[in-house]
Amino acid sequence: MKYQYAEKMLEAELEILIHSFEKKHGYTPVEHVKKRMKTESSIRKKLEKKGYEFTEENIEKHVSDVLGFRIVVSFLSDVYDIVSLVSHSPNIILKERKDYIASPKETGYTSYHLIVLVPIYLENMVEYIPAEIQVRTVAMDFWASLDHKIRYKFKESIPEEVKKEMENYAKDIQELDRKMYYLNQIMSKYQ
Repeated sequence: MKYQYAEKMLEAELEILIHSFEKKHGYTPVEHVKKRMKTESSIRKKLEKKGYEFTEENIEKHVSDVLGFRIVVSFLSDVYDIVSLVSHSPNIILKERKDYIASPKETGYTSYHLIVLVPIYLENMVEYIPAEIQVRTVAMDFWASLDHKIRYKFKESIPEEVKKEMENYAKDIQELDRKMYYLNQIMSKYQ
């Protein structure tokens, strides 16, 4: 139940932040927002992988992404605008950030991850529920989807040949994002 309340609170806060950004800047950088709640089996697997028993206490201490939101934006600069917007919200506590754009994962995965604490109000107390917010461009989202499918296709390890190709394609995706950012800079001169 706590996670469902946190989901509603965070969804409303993100909607307000994005809408206020749109009012202030005259456009919305957001293509779409997706949300998801991890399944019990997924939480169980994550805890087992980390060496913990499946308990409520361990879920709260060791799984920060039971609740997740993905914000997909148009351009690379929009990623950092949204990260700044979320980071400065007085209604969300920023716990951790991971900039996989500046430091991509081995497979070339890029995205910006924020771990936040969402306040929920229960009777006479406030509890803070962790959630993960991923912010990425459309191109990054495309790559992340393929990266995920490829990783799960190979249960053990990804063959070197496949890894090399993934690295090359990831570089192509990153170059496309840079080109789209440049195009956006050119377009902004005419607005």
